[in-house]
Amino acid sequence: SEDPSVTLFREYLRIDTVHPKPDYDAAIQFLERVGTDLGLASQKVEVCQGRVVLVLTWLGTNPRLRSILLNSHTDVVPVFQEHWTYPPFEAVKDAQGNIYARGAQDMKCVSIQYLEAIRRLKAEGRCFARTIHLTFVPDEEVGGHKGMEMFVQRPEFRALNVGFALDEGLASPSDTFSVFYGEKSPWWIKVKCMGSPGHGSRFISNTAAEKMHKVITSFLAFRESEKQRLKSDAGLTLGDVTSLNLTMLEGGVSFNVVPSEMAVGFDIRIPPTVDLKAFEKQVATWCQEAGDGVTYEFHQKCMDQHITSTEESDPWWKAFSGVCRDMKLPLKLEIFPAATDSRYIRAVRHPAIGFSPMNRTPVLLHDHDEFLNEDVFLQGINIYAHLLPALASVPPLPAEG
Repeated sequence: SEDPSVTLFREYLRIDTVHPKPDYDAAIQFLERVGTDLGLASQKVEVCQGRVVLVLTWLGTNPRLRSILLNSHTDVVPVFQEHWTYPPFEAVKDAQGNIYARGAQDMKCVSIQYLEAIRRLKAEGRCFARTIHLTFVPDEEVGGHKGMEMFVQRPEFRALNVGFALDEGLASPSDTFSVFYGEKSPWWIKVKCMGSPGHGSRFISNTAAEKMHKVITSFLAFRESEKQRLKSDAGLTLGDVTSLNLTMLEGGVSFNVVPSEMAVGFDIRIPPTVDLKAFEKQVATWCQEAGDGVTYEFHQKCMDQHITSTEESDPWWKAFSGVCRDMKLPLKLEIFPAATDSRYIRAVRHPAIGFSPMNRTPVLLHDHDEFLNEDVFLQGINIYAHLLPALASVPPLPAEG
């Protein structure tokens, strides 16, 4: 009695694409098989050794118009199996219809929802002016550097002639659906502190540890101020403030030796409303105030702050929001608090919306016992089956003649 779309979803969830050794070949073979079943054209693009982007295409009646891009990633984050009620790669469905698996929310659900919406539209004999491309990319969960970041620079991506993109969002525990029109810039900073070494029994001056203490105090004081700003203003979301966390500490060789060098790592996520140059000056000031021999280096420094228009005058947003109004889907517009492949799409000047149609669902991406209810999953297919015709039927834009 299980809906065939749910069965297909559970089959995909059982493919083990968990880092550090995701079975990308099995995922691509599965998705390619589904695409062939739907009559979609298929292309595989190896962006670097062992990293392939699968492109499935439903050709529109006017291929000269810019296309609709439906993006999803095939990889999932690691699991700690001892904390799971059910095995995380068996896609167990309980009596309430909750499907437990790593990737149930992030984001294998969306991949299958795209495909099953197209299945429904094709079965109805529908066709649209604009071409619809589906891209299934690797390595999003480890930064997308060997996935979408490389793909958007390739001629195969440019040949897709993208006009508007949909990518992942987040579940919403309330009745509203979260829609993400931009995201924070991730900065990973390592601060190195050099100081005087010596024996652990003495009060040595100018030590690396003393400087590190000052650095940590400055960074965490800023963290507390942003935390309180978020807490005190009900109108703000996590995407509106800068998050900062100390994530690594390095240094020391022995209990009785004062080290000459110590290092601390910070993960900082900065909203697009912040002046990035001014923020880096603040980082430099914190390091200078800690003393001599304190330097910092970036292990990731995203400077792109493009956001997607949510003005009703924008034809893409008008099509998207119009469907949601007609379906009585309440939307909550937000800046994504972390990072997705949408940032690479926006960086090459294509509007992108992050949207995973999962309301009344706890946010469990990267968490233990990640699940999605089958009714919510099926509702998502219905939503995409309304969104895709609207987006793929946006009239020709001035730049398209």
